[in-house]
Amino acid sequence: MEKEQQEMVQEQEQATYEQEQHPTVSEEEKEHGQTEEQQEQDQLKAKDELAEANKKIAELEGKLQDMENRYLRLHADFDNFRRRTRLEFEAAEKYRAQSLITDLLPTLDNFERALKIEAEDEKSKSILQGMEMVYRSLVEALKKEGVEAIEAVGKPFDPHLHQAVMQVEDNNYEPNTVVEELQKGYKLKDRVIRPAMVKVSQ
Repeated sequence: MEKEQQEMVQEQEQATYEQEQHPTVSEEEKEHGQTEEQQEQDQLKAKDELAEANKKIAELEGKLQDMENRYLRLHADFDNFRRRTRLEFEAAEKYRAQSLITDLLPTLDNFERALKIEAEDEKSKSILQGMEMVYRSLVEALKKEGVEAIEAVGKPFDPHLHQAVMQVEDNNYEPNTVVEELQKGYKLKDRVIRPAMVKVSQ
């Protein structure tokens, strides 16, 4: 009897050992199924994380591109502002005397009209000589500032330099040529400050 019990105990222990060493097929399948499901979940999670990271990268790249564009626009605006300021300063320096010269032109016109008067006696001649000296001094001072008279008579009519107030027939000149100057025109360096008032041949 004791021998039979010992054999039964040994058989149970052997069966338990074999189960531990060799799991049943259903348990292996169950464990394998759980592993594949876990792997799929991990893969999906990794894909979601990658997609989220790519989305953030795209947003950051967009912001960076926008900031670069804004910087380039600001830089271009600043360059334009600096160039425009420099040109305005240079123009102001170049034509600084224009306002004064414009105010003096009627005085030159009056001098020229007065100098065309014929003197009848020595006193008048003396006065005209004094006026001519003042006129020449004024003209020289204006030349130093870059003022010059616009050439007119005998020149082709140029609307940028001449103001036509009348057209006449004159066989001595080609058509569209200035035949007479009614009022002198002047330039300050390369800028016309008053066009010449002229008659033009037809």
